[in-house]
Amino acid sequence: MRVTEVLEQIDEVCQQYDKPKPLVICVSKTYPCCAIEEAYSYGMNDFGENKVQELLEKIEQIDLPINWHLIGHLQTNKVKYIIDKVKLIHSIDSIKLLNEVNAQAKKHGIISNVLLQINVSKEESKYGFYEEELDNVLAHVTTLTNVQVKGLMTIAPFVENPHDNAKYFSRLYEIYVDIQKQNLDNISMEILSSGMSNDFKVAIEKGSNCVRIGTAIFGSRQ
Repeated sequence: MRVTEVLEQIDEVCQQYDKPKPLVICVSKTYPCCAIEEAYSYGMNDFGENKVQELLEKIEQIDLPINWHLIGHLQTNKVKYIIDKVKLIHSIDSIKLLNEVNAQAKKHGIISNVLLQINVSKEESKYGFYEEELDNVLAHVTTLTNVQVKGLMTIAPFVENPHDNAKYFSRLYEIYVDIQKQNLDNISMEILSSGMSNDFKVAIEKGSNCVRIGTAIFGSRQ
């Protein structure tokens, strides 16, 4: 468990580039509940899961006041199972999914907080909106009653040199600031979620205020 080392690295980057401390989401997918409980004992409160089934099983097994995040691709038919159980859905990648989240949130009488996933690098293997689609998406969000867009998320390419992703993180930050200036209904740019175990330092340098870290904290996945 390398929570302390990761937090020290984050502090160093924040001091070096005069950045506020980001929200750290421990990506706990495939790790056992005991690993989550250990990370929690180090003061970690936010945990991200990729799969709905695994998320639900862990919520049932762990009796701690954890903030759960759904960070993986979410199918519309699974929304109803997690809508009232997660603090934030990071992976909104279609208008169809937005509509389903809105409908399920309305059924539960809640406002669902979400991030729009942006495919900045335009990799065909990745989900997310292209930036050219965003005007339409944002206009649609303003018509919804039970969804609040809290920011943006991206998954950068897996690269040998983390600095190769700096351009994608910088571009996401520019989009984030641009949307912030528009003052749109149901949209408040508070969270910029980018950077993972291999490139979180570069992401923070380029404006990320939320990083999703798994292997750097928990060690290699089996």
